[in-house]
Amino acid sequence: MKITVDRARCVAAGMCTLTAPETFDQDAEDGRVVLLTSTPLPEDEEAARQAAQVCPSGAITFAE
Repeated sequence: MKITVDRARCVAAGMCTLTAPETFDQDAEDGRVVLLTSTPLPEDEEAARQAAQVCPSGAITFAE
């Protein structure tokens, strides 16, 4: 699994950091998504997928 984020599309809702804190964080300055790892550990993949699904702006995408 490979994750990408579009910071320009991010609306700083923070759902990603709440859902998958091992994979995502929020920028302290603007609140937008910060990708901690583009390839999460196997045990973190499901949370990363859920984060992509709950992202209100669709800023998170992933590929197998």
